[in-house]
Amino acid sequence: MIKARPNTEAIIREDIDKIKAYEKAFGVKMPSIDAEGNIQDLPEAYPREVNGVVRSGYRLSELGRKAVETGNPVQNPILGRNSAEETFNESKHMYDRAEKLGITLFQFVHSEATRHIDPLDGIELIEQSRGKGGITPAGEREFVQMGGGSKHPIRINATGDTTHLNVLNALIAGFDGTDIGPVIHVHFGGRGIHDFKTKVISGYKAIQICAENHMFVQLDTHKHINNIMGTDGMALAMVLLSEGLAVKAGLDRALSAIQMNVGGINLLADLALVKAFRETIWSEFIIAVPETFQNPPADLIAEQAHFARMAVSAKLAGANFYRPKAAENVGIPTGESMAKAIWATQNVFDNTYKVEIKDPYIDRRKEEIQAEAMAVLTTVLKKDKMLQVEEINAEFWRQYEAEELIELIVEAGKSGILDTPRAGGWDLKRFVKTNRDVDGIRRYVAGYTPLGVEEKYMPVTKENVVVDGENEITKKEKVVLATVGADAHVVGINMVKEAIEKAGYEVIFLRGMNLPETVAEVAAETKASVVGVSNLLGLGRELFPRVGKRLEELGLKDDVVLLAGGRIGEKEEEHEALERKIREEGTAFLGVDNFFGPGTDLEECVAWIEGELEKKRK
Repeated sequence: MIKARPNTEAIIREDIDKIKAYEKAFGVKMPSIDAEGNIQDLPEAYPREVNGVVRSGYRLSELGRKAVETGNPVQNPILGRNSAEETFNESKHMYDRAEKLGITLFQFVHSEATRHIDPLDGIELIEQSRGKGGITPAGEREFVQMGGGSKHPIRINATGDTTHLNVLNALIAGFDGTDIGPVIHVHFGGRGIHDFKTKVISGYKAIQICAENHMFVQLDTHKHINNIMGTDGMALAMVLLSEGLAVKAGLDRALSAIQMNVGGINLLADLALVKAFRETIWSEFIIAVPETFQNPPADLIAEQAHFARMAVSAKLAGANFYRPKAAENVGIPTGESMAKAIWATQNVFDNTYKVEIKDPYIDRRKEEIQAEAMAVLTTVLKKDKMLQVEEINAEFWRQYEAEELIELIVEAGKSGILDTPRAGGWDLKRFVKTNRDVDGIRRYVAGYTPLGVEEKYMPVTKENVVVDGENEITKKEKVVLATVGADAHVVGINMVKEAIEKAGYEVIFLRGMNLPETVAEVAAETKASVVGVSNLLGLGRELFPRVGKRLEELGLKDDVVLLAGGRIGEKEEEHEALERKIREEGTAFLGVDNFFGPGTDLEECVAWIEGELEKKRK
């Protein structure tokens, strides 16, 4: 007898137009509604046999529990190429290494970035970025038929505007582990086409589908908040709110994991961080990810040592899963480089003696993280009395209606309670300022703690941090900055923006996911003298020239300084050749005046802009 799935069916009925658009945009068969109103082409819930393997999210639960028994985290490598055949061939390097090591992997099959876009409203962005950044939805099905996920369970990167559509796609593809991505993080609110509320609702629908179909969920993430300069306590509060939605959706906690960054530069802080989450969260599992925003040394061997430190933190902290990281690759890694990272990581796990470190610093830091989280949560939920860690459980969340909880989350994002310095949502209030202290912990700057939350509960830096006032516009020229294509990565371009504003220029910032022609048209409308565009999918050769072409059509090409940044080679093996081409031939083939890639000296970038503007003034 087929299990009833009322939420899944209701979501299909409610979003049938988006589902049809998804089917058309990605060329895959999606569920439909017949003339009698019945749902067609919806596969059975897990567990079910797909390509000779009985699949279910509980396969991953078993792996996560095995990590507790062995004392070694299960490795969660990331690898996905643009076709099923290429992905499978590259993945075999990892599988062969795992076979030699006697371990089972939990593979993150990196999907193309177009998954971030709503196919109903963003078809043009999807088509211009087709097949970049990872495997296509159709390729995912082919990968499963080739044997992907047979021995080593797999998951997709189903974040973005319409996570629930991507989760439906994964159900049809036969994946037994599905990463729906962050649900309520400010980093993802408004990312792409939709506003924050739509993003939260889409995330909740995704959890409902996973709950009814027994799909493993990476529910939320401390990692992304860390990447955009947020604090550990703020991330914990956001995770707890996501877990509230998961409880309302009926998700089994055995199918839920929280993703976390470990930094490796302060072992005690890493242990305190994981302990604070472990003792507070409802989810059963923790996925630890090495932090890559610590400016590791450029030498690849030294950098691998940097990642090894984080593997030690993950093991001693008792993470269930850990993502091995190859020494810095600019594009999608090769299977061979990931296999080496798996080998190195397992060597660290097997040769690190598991010992419980009892240091009062760990408990003090743990309590500081929890206190901040409780203060934020109390404010978000409008409680008169401070919430305590022991109160936050499944029963606590059941007192709320899902719609009520969603409204509270959205209001908190828009009012500045849930806040980080580089929050990505266009409709979210941004106020806080933070500082990474010498001990590796990010704390608030006094006077810039989350709005509405009592500052006494917030960790405030004791370091002498000079807060720059509002940047005074001293230059007459305007600068337009944006990412182009289906690319939502704005951390790097945010840094460029801040440096240019500090130099006295007015910046019109279009954030992520723009058509190249739109950027040029905004430059024309605002009478900008400089245009900077970025793309991290290796699409610069296709997209950057379109900006210049449109400027030329508008009669502005000779008046505007055009620069670009990001990743010029989508894959690891492509990047070096393209860098060499720039050194030997310049940037004409990219259609820009200059290119500033990863590791750019921001002062050098600003100096170049000022030099080019000076030339045009003469």
